[in-house]
Amino acid sequence: MGRILSIDYGTKRTGIAITDELQIIASGLTTVDTSTLLDFLKDYFSKENVELVLVGEPTQKDGSPSDVEEEIQKFLKAFFTLFPLMEVKRIDERYTSKMAFQTMIDSGMKKKQRRNKALIDEISATIILQQYLYNL
Repeated sequence: MGRILSIDYGTKRTGIAITDELQIIASGLTTVDTSTLLDFLKDYFSKENVELVLVGEPTQKDGSPSDVEEEIQKFLKAFFTLFPLMEVKRIDERYTSKMAFQTMIDSGMKKKQRRNKALIDEISATIILQQYLYNL
């Protein structure tokens, strides 16, 4: 069984989370500069068996696509050029950033640590992955 990788795509930074090989536990992996995301994935896929990639689907409260969706579509086009056989699913990511921030508060992180936007992106990717695993 391969791992499941989730992506919380952002215009500047992208949070990434991954499961274990049994697809039981979701863990934050890292946050990368979005400009280097495809290179990161190329390297990661060469080392690890990933069978599914989840990409967050940001929407407005009314369900319409978020502004970043156009950039995500460009990313997906480039992704499928490099990885034509990789399965990709889109997952609703509404409120994951707020849930990530609340998770930081609940875990007792100090205010200075909670300003780390890269950590929020990584936790958001983990929440996307946890939601997917929960709904399996």
